[in-house]
Amino acid sequence: MIQTKALRFSYPNGPALAFPDVDVPQGSLLLLSGPSGCGKSTWLALVAALMAPSSGALTVAQQVLSTLKNVAADAWRARVIGFLPQKLHLSTALTVQQNLMMAQWASGQPEDPRRIAAALQALGVHELADRKPGQLSGGQAQRVALARAVLMQPRIILADEPTASLDDEAAADAVHLLLHSASLHRATLVIATHDARVAGLIPRNPEGKTGFQSLRLQRS
Repeated sequence: MIQTKALRFSYPNGPALAFPDVDVPQGSLLLLSGPSGCGKSTWLALVAALMAPSSGALTVAQQVLSTLKNVAADAWRARVIGFLPQKLHLSTALTVQQNLMMAQWASGQPEDPRRIAAALQALGVHELADRKPGQLSGGQAQRVALARAVLMQPRIILADEPTASLDDEAAADAVHLLLHSASLHRATLVIATHDARVAGLIPRNPEGKTGFQSLRLQRS
């Protein structure tokens, strides 16, 4: 599902990031850990075709990402990737339901209120559909963002620092929701984090996962 080989990325005027090779099967879980600044968010952006690597090979869901450009990359991402960013990027001018409608529009699919209602129901926030993000608590906003990420039943879910700034109870809830959502949609799940608690929150046999890998990155 995700295969990398000799993957590297260089920021302008910055050090080159070199990533270990990985082969993440369909339906499995990858815990991507390491300190801030080691390249976790960069790795996620490369896998989501938000950036192109400086060198190396990257294949995601049988797609060689180097062949995707601009609009094609956007369309592929909307179909295949569910992204839960550290900054949730919910539009404050739109209601919860409208934020999810935007996700449907981005994937080229017609608006489907029933699918939106089902996604919100699955994450326990269906009663918030008509609220705007400014009216939500932090935990509610994260659930809405996760509903948006899984709305189109992606093959891969990428979560960037999903437990950042959460207390122990909320962190455990966030990890459980990610595992449950990935299992529900039979998706490959990647959790990128510098939070040492996360590894302990993942059971030895995660729900619905066919395998579990852990990869720790180091600063260059």
